[in-house]
Amino acid sequence: SVIGVRFQVAAALQEGRVTPAELCQRCLSLIKSTKFLNAYITVAEETALKQAEESERRYRRGQPLGVLDGIPVAVKDNFNTAGIETTCASNMLKGYISPYNATVVQKLLDQGAVLLGKTNLDEFAMGSGSTDGVFGPVRNPWSYSRQYKEKSVPKSHSEDKESNWVITGGSSGGSAAAVSSFTCFAALGSDTGGSTRNPAAHCGVVGLKPTYGLISRHGLIPLVNSMDVPGILTRCVDDAAVLLGSLAGHDPKDSTTIQDNFKPFELPNLTDVSKLSIGIPKEYHAPGLSSEILALWSKAADLFKNSGAKVIEVSLPHTRYSIVCYHVLCTAEVASNMARFDGLEYGHRSDMNRSTESMYAATRREGFNDVVRGRILSGNYFLLKQNYENYFIKAQKVRRLIANDFVKVFQSGVDILLTPTTLSDAVPYMEFIKEDNRTRSAQDDILTQAANMAGLPAISVPTALSERGLPVGLQFIGRSFQEKQLLTVAKWFENQVKFPMIQLEEVKRHNHDVFQHQKSASFS
Repeated sequence: SVIGVRFQVAAALQEGRVTPAELCQRCLSLIKSTKFLNAYITVAEETALKQAEESERRYRRGQPLGVLDGIPVAVKDNFNTAGIETTCASNMLKGYISPYNATVVQKLLDQGAVLLGKTNLDEFAMGSGSTDGVFGPVRNPWSYSRQYKEKSVPKSHSEDKESNWVITGGSSGGSAAAVSSFTCFAALGSDTGGSTRNPAAHCGVVGLKPTYGLISRHGLIPLVNSMDVPGILTRCVDDAAVLLGSLAGHDPKDSTTIQDNFKPFELPNLTDVSKLSIGIPKEYHAPGLSSEILALWSKAADLFKNSGAKVIEVSLPHTRYSIVCYHVLCTAEVASNMARFDGLEYGHRSDMNRSTESMYAATRREGFNDVVRGRILSGNYFLLKQNYENYFIKAQKVRRLIANDFVKVFQSGVDILLTPTTLSDAVPYMEFIKEDNRTRSAQDDILTQAANMAGLPAISVPTALSERGLPVGLQFIGRSFQEKQLLTVAKWFENQVKFPMIQLEEVKRHNHDVFQHQKSASFS
């Protein structure tokens, strides 16, 4: 079964069967042997080993800081990390080292977690494939799994194995690949329109987008302030609860966080689902939804029904306007947020020095890719005085209607909504790049972005392998701030479906020598 942090790894550390330094070393050497995945932009080897040694001293004294002490984690490269480069996978921030840690990073470090490095993404987190960053695309670890290799037959001899690899989804593809390939135990992503849940579904890991305001955004380089949420990627639902418990709560540096204290919780083992009411939103049967995913979605609904839960079809009528509305609001906020990259305070600065204006323009032309520039242009168009009422204000009104749809459904007695996370399993890279970023994002965000518009918690849980041997995830959407209920149901579902473990030859060879003497912390 899945090796979770909360039970297996923390116990192995506690009992001294493995030391934080050994664990860290093992992850670092795995990062090296899976370098071809391109999951990491920066690997912080020295600081990670130092943190692992400090953790070891705490364990020797019998005073670990908690469950996360000594646990190797990775962080998406759009969270600021003091002393470690933060690039957002853009030329604009190449070489930028932040003077401070994002609140979530600081909280992980305060609890003894070991930061292995920063993970790859679409430039400034704009995209749904993790293919558009300046450091190149991330490869999905499942491309190299026994499950996929057995199913994928090259169409012709000329089609070499190399071009067969599939994308991770995005924009937090590096974090999802890192967790999926065992190079870390948990990772942070960000989620503005589905950027944590989408790659989680494609990489066969758990991806949690918490309620807006539950986790601090301070130090997360903003894309859309009113929708961004730090996301959590882990190998099982229990671990997502562990991370949520250590990250959630008020932050004086982020005025949008909740005021109340957050009480970390352990997830109960649900045995009786008969009191649950599961809603199946009919609008999520979207154009382009693969028949395979539709079948899995129905099967999951039946699973709840046959276990005694009430399963009802519900309607969220404004869903069909959601993606257009999201596009207007997203680009408008992007245009505003990207104004800070002007070549003056930090980041790239052009050598063009004819005038301040020309320096600004050249800096932004050289620093941003087409996708980012395109969104800045659209956003500024929607914000023009003559367009503001017709686009931005109207989109805000539609957003309220979308949020109200969810409120009504939850008021009608539904506890949790069950939907697909993605329209299909992961697409081969060569196929993915045939369409531009905007078309892809509009398709790929369709099932996930409404939860961001409404600020609701949502989690993608790995459900089964497709006919091609690739992971498929389903999404649960919960009531605002009811993470405990959402995760409890997700954990029950996870236990029912028993998603298969990825079989990576590269990882197998590795595990053998490090973990052969103790079974309970093994990974395979």
